[in-house]
Amino acid sequence: MKGIVFTEFLELVEEKFGIEMVDKIITSSDLESNGVYTSIGTYSFSEMLQLLQHLSNNTGVSIDDLLLVYAEHFFSVIEKSYPGLLATYKDPIEMISSIENHIHIEVRKIYPDAELPVFILEEKTKNSLTLIYKSSRAMHHFGLGLMNKTFEHFNSSAEIVLEKIKEDGTEVRFVITKN
Repeated sequence: MKGIVFTEFLELVEEKFGIEMVDKIITSSDLESNGVYTSIGTYSFSEMLQLLQHLSNNTGVSIDDLLLVYAEHFFSVIEKSYPGLLATYKDPIEMISSIENHIHIEVRKIYPDAELPVFILEEKTKNSLTLIYKSSRAMHHFGLGLMNKTFEHFNSSAEIVLEKIKEDGTEVRFVITKN
């Protein structure tokens, strides 16, 4: 998992819960990196799981809810760092439907060894979209949060239904209907 995911996560934890919480979740975890991350480094997903679990345990906020909040934070990073990418699109359905064939291609240019989830387009109309999310990392709520922020970015809204295909969350269907 790319280091930017860790550095931004710890920045969010500090912003929302304080530097003491950052220290607490790092020292509570058994991290190969010792909690020292660079945005361009690559780290084990198990480290993110430990940080999320310890944050959840210490705050009482579910991991899924933490991932939603984190996605909102991460979208703001994308807005600031890659405004040209977002300016390519005029509509949230178009942007979300291009995750696999455009956005992930651009991410791989910056982070060639990034392990990204796969999004399979099942159905698309002007106002709806059905995608299958597949990943060995059950971070579908992170994807859901990014989708929510995408609609907000375009001053739009949608109903996004998440259906678990596999109970462990490694395969999920998103059914999106623009309001």
